[in-house]
Amino acid sequence: MATRIYLTSAEGRTGKSTVAVGLLETLTASVPRVGVFRPIVRGDVERDYVLELLVAHASAGQSYDDCVGVDYDALHEDPEAALATIVERFADVEARCDAVLILGSDYTDVGTPTELGVNGKIAANLAAPVVLVTGGRQPDGDDARTPKQCAEIARIALDELRAEHAEVLAVIVNRADPERIDETARGVAQATSLPAWAIAEDPQLAAPLLGTVLEAAEAELIRGDASALDTPVLATTIAAMSLPNVLPRLIPGGIVIVPGDRSDVLVGMLAAQQAQTFPALTGIILNGGFEMDPAIERLVDGLAIPLPIARTELGTFETAVRITQARSRLAADSPAKYARALALYAEHVDAAEVIRLLSLPAEGVMTPIRFEYSLVERARAAGKHIVLPEGDDDRILQAASIVVKRKIASLTILGDEVSVKQRAAALGLELGDTRIVSTTDPELHDKFAAEYARIRAHKGVSAELAADTVTDVSYFGTLMVHLGLADGMVSGARHTTAHTIRPAFEIVKTAPGVSVVSSVFLMALADRVLVYGDCAVIPEPTVEQLADIAISSSDTAQRFGIDPRVAMLSYSTGESGSGAEVERVRAATELVRQRAPQLPVAGPIQYDAAADPTVGASKMPGSEVAGRATVFVFPDLNTGNNTYKAVQRSAGAVAIGPVLQGLAKPINDLSRGALVRDIVNTIAITAIQAEGTR
Repeated sequence: MATRIYLTSAEGRTGKSTVAVGLLETLTASVPRVGVFRPIVRGDVERDYVLELLVAHASAGQSYDDCVGVDYDALHEDPEAALATIVERFADVEARCDAVLILGSDYTDVGTPTELGVNGKIAANLAAPVVLVTGGRQPDGDDARTPKQCAEIARIALDELRAEHAEVLAVIVNRADPERIDETARGVAQATSLPAWAIAEDPQLAAPLLGTVLEAAEAELIRGDASALDTPVLATTIAAMSLPNVLPRLIPGGIVIVPGDRSDVLVGMLAAQQAQTFPALTGIILNGGFEMDPAIERLVDGLAIPLPIARTELGTFETAVRITQARSRLAADSPAKYARALALYAEHVDAAEVIRLLSLPAEGVMTPIRFEYSLVERARAAGKHIVLPEGDDDRILQAASIVVKRKIASLTILGDEVSVKQRAAALGLELGDTRIVSTTDPELHDKFAAEYARIRAHKGVSAELAADTVTDVSYFGTLMVHLGLADGMVSGARHTTAHTIRPAFEIVKTAPGVSVVSSVFLMALADRVLVYGDCAVIPEPTVEQLADIAISSSDTAQRFGIDPRVAMLSYSTGESGSGAEVERVRAATELVRQRAPQLPVAGPIQYDAAADPTVGASKMPGSEVAGRATVFVFPDLNTGNNTYKAVQRSAGAVAIGPVLQGLAKPINDLSRGALVRDIVNTIAITAIQAEGTR
């Protein structure tokens, strides 16, 4: 039987979905196949956006339709038949999962007067313990509840659930008063005699996205950066007055409703943004349906300010009403909100205690989701500082925002401070306390130039040449690592591998006992993580370099919790073949045994004999590596690079890397096609690598 957990709320607008994404993350870090199930959904055309979000992040390979029980109409028509259908549909889901997160109903206008009791009855029939979510604010969302009020609501809800024979595991108060978090949690725990946590109200998470607001106001985007549609709208200002009276009323992160025929106010708003002496806005809505005057249109285009401008046919009053009715949606198309919800949950809820309460196994097969989760957790615990040289790349800024929100590492971004901050604001990103440094920073530039001239004096590098060289972002970032101003560097989104790692060869150099820098990919398969090396750096390694790659790759495997069993790959296994290439691998295998006698290694060995237990037992009987290899060392770059890409595409593996190894301090190279997820993973890996360096 799969582990089951039923998440329900005592009322509407509790922000239950924030808790749902946190619980889903906790489950996927503990067992390989995690599914989701929604017993009751709306029966209208619109799909449940919260369920779509959870399905997208679950690991059991479900479709949306797999996860649905019944709709409200079926529940109202025949409650007992509906319950039977729910139990039957759930059994189908559970059969394919190790754990299932069951999401209770949302207190919609088609729900029942006793909706909490219905959820309790469903939970009891599914034998699923309940995590109860209560709201830390009044239903209208304006006033925070006191700890005493929160405790009373939790106690009443608990009684109703128990009346339906539901087992309640814990209580979480969401959107609680940030100033009274601990007091609220203690009060609820005392009133219910259950584990209890409180998650602070977060204005950014509670705010609707700009795209949602424009949709509510029937507004069309006519100017500005479309990527900012994912930015939260924190307030609304109605500019139905003269410009001097509007300017003092601007609110950071807010939108301004401007009558479409008030060109003076529109230009004034844009000038306020360019002046940087007024709050940064999220957008402007021109109401009334007026076309922009051609001269004003030319002026707006010339200002080239990325602030979104939209137009609606509605009047001022109707526009304002529509905007106030727009609700925050934690949906699949809002990755920034998803990351923020995860960060909030991780900050306020003890995931380890949730695991203990559920009696989930601490160990199991390692899925890609679990592995990525473990990277984030280890990086967070390491508390390292990483420098990102490419502050002019949107992906870097997006990844940096996620890293900051999830507290994966502290960051320095290289670039012009004003430009970086403006671009981050235009993308709706928060960089927190991230330091933004220019390569022409007077203090650091002179210090770095002197150090580089000293290091490269034997190569004839003059002070003038050094001063010019260190303005390059790769050299500047590498010198930060070298001088201890950062623990590691991640680059390559806009630069070649050679441009990224050449400064490392010159400045950081190799670790003691290592003669060559190489790389690995961490290949996260469906049920395990393998290490492939070298797939990115050394085209035709010598015998000594192959041995170095094997030992370095084993060290990397151990660093990431993988028990190293090394396969030295070739086109023949054992003594079955001969030839220069086979002999090179055979010699490298013997050198590994001499240099690391404790390391399980086999070679030469073919891939199938290394990976498949049946083939391994046949071709190399008695080997502790054959059929069980975790570290695969390829004979050359051509083989390694093609193999990792073939496995990635054909087996659906997540390829994390390349991870550079052998340097005295961690510097990692990104693919120029790297996704934001890849960059976040590489930052986490670099932080973990930095644990063993000084």
